[in-house]
Amino acid sequence: MLPLGAARAAQPVQINSPDGAVRVTVDLTAQGQPTYAVRYGQTELLQPSRLGLKLAGADLSQGLRLTQADKPSTVADDYQLNTDKRAHCRYRATRRVLHFAGAAGGPQLSVIFQVSDDGVAFQYLIEGPAKDVQRITQEATTFRLPGGAKGWLHPHAKAQTGFANTQPSYEENYQRGIAVGTPSPLGQGWSFPALFQTDGHWLLLTEAGMGRTYCGAHLAHESAGGEYQVAFPQAPEKTTPEAALLPESPLPWRTPWRVLVLGKSLAPIVESTLTTDLSAPTQTPVLPNAPGKSSWSWVLMGDQNTTYDVQRRFIDYAADMRWQYCLVDALWDKQIGYDKVQELAQYARSKNVGLLVWYNSNGSWNQAPQTPTNVLFEPESRRREFARIKQMGVAGVKIDFFGGDGQSFMNYYQDLLVDAAQVGLLVNFHGATLPRGWNRTYPNLMTMEAVKGFEFLTFDQRNTDQEATHCATLPFTRNAVGPMDFTPVAFSEIRGKQRRTSNAFELALAVLFQSGIQHYAETTEGMAAQPAYVQDFMRSLPPRWADVKYLDGFPGGYAVLARQAPDGRWYLAGINGTDQPKTLQLDLGKLGLSAGTVITDGDTNRSFRTQAATGKTLNLTLPARGGFVVRP
Repeated sequence: MLPLGAARAAQPVQINSPDGAVRVTVDLTAQGQPTYAVRYGQTELLQPSRLGLKLAGADLSQGLRLTQADKPSTVADDYQLNTDKRAHCRYRATRRVLHFAGAAGGPQLSVIFQVSDDGVAFQYLIEGPAKDVQRITQEATTFRLPGGAKGWLHPHAKAQTGFANTQPSYEENYQRGIAVGTPSPLGQGWSFPALFQTDGHWLLLTEAGMGRTYCGAHLAHESAGGEYQVAFPQAPEKTTPEAALLPESPLPWRTPWRVLVLGKSLAPIVESTLTTDLSAPTQTPVLPNAPGKSSWSWVLMGDQNTTYDVQRRFIDYAADMRWQYCLVDALWDKQIGYDKVQELAQYARSKNVGLLVWYNSNGSWNQAPQTPTNVLFEPESRRREFARIKQMGVAGVKIDFFGGDGQSFMNYYQDLLVDAAQVGLLVNFHGATLPRGWNRTYPNLMTMEAVKGFEFLTFDQRNTDQEATHCATLPFTRNAVGPMDFTPVAFSEIRGKQRRTSNAFELALAVLFQSGIQHYAETTEGMAAQPAYVQDFMRSLPPRWADVKYLDGFPGGYAVLARQAPDGRWYLAGINGTDQPKTLQLDLGKLGLSAGTVITDGDTNRSFRTQAATGKTLNLTLPARGGFVVRP
């Protein structure tokens, strides 16, 4: 332990954002514990919070001294992205590296901060002479929210619970506006991303830059005094009993980024690209025409309709709607067969539609019976299968039912992406973890579920009853950190459940939610029953978006966003997640809009009406659980 005087001698170090609004202060306690605090202007968003790591053979969370604070430098990065909220991404940040010394001869800790106008990110660097593999047993990182702050938080599930032992897969409803420090209801903490409001400001916590030498993390169950600590996965969350759960790596070793998106309004939360800004650039070929829209029979029609004739109809449906894909879900290998799927793929190509097929991810971690199963986990089997279906004409795969966030699972995800890219297959992960910026590093990753999606509405009326408030939460939480395969838009009724949302609400989700490939829930018959102008709207949507703007909203209440097509035209969408009417006054002028077509609720919640939008202001009153879109 250092003498108290020596520990106190170091002066606090500051890192400021390029515009000067965001300020991070790093200090040491008397016990040599590094801390950091975050201010936006004059407002303290994070009180002094802990930094550091505990290794199996060294404690790098206390008894430290600051040996050097490098001079601030500028980070500048401009890149293209096809599968997220913005096509042309621009990142500017102030970078500063702080070096700490612990026990002589042991591993040494540095903390790398990058502070941008829309947030704070930091990661750890461990260096030292050791040649053997090092192991992290605990991360001391905390986020201490001021008293009075409120959170919109996703309960982290207990491992090996849920359908066929498939949790945790980020498929709960968010707790909305709860007091900081509230224990999680499932006893396992809170998932990333975590949204907080404090003193008129917003703060979103998540992680990014996930490589192969770390596990996925979340926030711990207990958060006394509003101080949330980073927590590691539960014991079962690994691919095999012998595989890595907690982080392990030789030195030098960089951890993923801890990310704080922040601002005075919700605009930075919705518009920020920090999760991809902080992730590794791609080393594999980019497929510029890969994003798109897809038809999909399963969610409203079930397993029994994964048949040749039905899927051929859904290929025709996709072609008629000018969508790029058709997804053939589980059991295709049994109910259609490889030879007939090859026929479907060839037929789809004749219609300018790509065929996507489903797989079960499982090795030993889940008991889900849906097939194809037990063909992707072993590398040789996986590569043979990928090569086979690519030769058949398949465009991509949906892989389901993963088993957690251990380091071995982080590697398995990336192994799948690398091997799929080698043969030119697109990837959609379901029953899965968060994207964490992987869609930049692996551009064949189109989307990930990691959300309580539309399929849950078919399982239980309670889920259906909560759809409106759940959907009004997601633009500010899950979908703010990467593409999200919610599988939206159903005008039909839902397998015997009573849908509470209006048809205009469902239509709005086609724009409100972002996914590299957007799989629509509605069937051929349900779409054909809608007015021609609704069908034309669904045909008009571009395969990808170029930009996003937050216009109005509040998590769980309502949400209004604008998304820009690659040709520069703006589409608007909004939903009311409440049980009362909501009046909106939207400034179209700041988007450069002076005219457009509005589609919103008709006389009933199963009908539409349309009107012209003229002038720079749009005034609308949305009914309970209603919605609207504006097309250029």
